[in-house]
Amino acid sequence: MTSIADIELPADGAGLDELFEAVPSLTCEMERVIASSGHGLWLSGPSQDAVEDALDDASAISEYALINGDEDRWLYDIEFDPDTVDPLEAVLEEHGTVLSASASNGTWLLSVRVVEREHVSALYDRFVDHDVSPTIVRLFDLEEDTHSQCGLTARQYETLVAAIDHGYFEIPREVSMQELSDELDISHQALSERLRRAYRALVTSELDVTEEETNPPPMLSD
Repeated sequence: MTSIADIELPADGAGLDELFEAVPSLTCEMERVIASSGHGLWLSGPSQDAVEDALDDASAISEYALINGDEDRWLYDIEFDPDTVDPLEAVLEEHGTVLSASASNGTWLLSVRVVEREHVSALYDRFVDHDVSPTIVRLFDLEEDTHSQCGLTARQYETLVAAIDHGYFEIPREVSMQELSDELDISHQALSERLRRAYRALVTSELDVTEEETNPPPMLSD
């Protein structure tokens, strides 16, 4: 059965320890689309000059290249040295999929999808064998009716997953609503309405709001 594991790792020994020592305010977030041979990582916090000085000095990073950026964060293609524990590559080698990965305050947080729970155990042991101490924050199985538990219809669930996979919720967006509607073979208006209903269902479910509470209050007459 497919499972999701949220795992914390100390950056010490897992690729970014020297960066955090040089620039403690650094935050890192994985790009959902693989940049090239390495990993696409958004870096932010300090100035770009400070970020690149730290990248230059980090022995764990063999190569890096600027891909994109804006005023306060920059996307780099980063390749770790072969002797460094690469947490993202480790997940792939243990037959997992990295759903999200971020690092701040000297700690990695990985959200990983695996087909079998044994792969989580194997991944845990791999990190321990490389003197990296992982913490399993959360581990749960994905039931077939996960979407209905969140108040979503099957189509709403599939649409949200497609939107995430294509980068619709990234900043900046990697796909427009028109491009996403073309991908799903539905109209722009149908996609907009489906997303709004999905947002409403998720918010209502997560905040435990009753249907009466979501209805607008009656208009008061003079």
